[in-house]
Amino acid sequence: MTAETSQTLDRGLRVLKLLADTDHGLTVTELSNKLGVNRTVVYRLLATLEQHALVRRDLGGRARVGLGVLRLGRQVHPLVREAALPALRSLAEDIGATAHLTLVDGSDALAVAVVEPTWTDYHVAYRAGFRHPLDRGAAGRAILSARQPTEAGHPGYTLTHGELEAGASGAAAPLVGVSGVEGSVGVVMLADAVPERVGPRVLDAAREVADALR
Repeated sequence: MTAETSQTLDRGLRVLKLLADTDHGLTVTELSNKLGVNRTVVYRLLATLEQHALVRRDLGGRARVGLGVLRLGRQVHPLVREAALPALRSLAEDIGATAHLTLVDGSDALAVAVVEPTWTDYHVAYRAGFRHPLDRGAAGRAILSARQPTEAGHPGYTLTHGELEAGASGAAAPLVGVSGVEGSVGVVMLADAVPERVGPRVLDAAREVADALR
């Protein structure tokens, strides 16, 4: 901690991070042990966070992330979308296919930014707000691949055909090294197979977006 920072705010943010990392919530004692502070401090932190709906406590006394966090989270998508647009525009123009940024939303993949190429006669219509299961389509599968240990020789991108729309192929690469953001960058095109150069180009775009979000 430095003279310019707030110890209380720091502890409150650490509480939120600890609660976000567990599915079962944490007790006051568990939080006290993890933070290295006494229980009285934890009670005060939780009471303040509860007032803002950022934390809730169940009947058993376990603290969990509150619904107020969702309201804050809704404001994240526009910021992420804005940061990703330059790389998506470049990708769409270079490949001549619809480029997209997709983020995890529960058990779904949610397209939060879409850029269509300007020079092609036709391309796949793909809209921001489109969602699909994580285990279908290149965008979702790329995200799932990042949750698994990297296999030797794995190219770092995912290719699919016909999983979301008949006749359409997709390529996507996960965002890596971005704290708090789980997603992928990809393209979708009307083709029987994804051209060889598309996978590496999508991987480069994903790295560009990740760099912009760090």
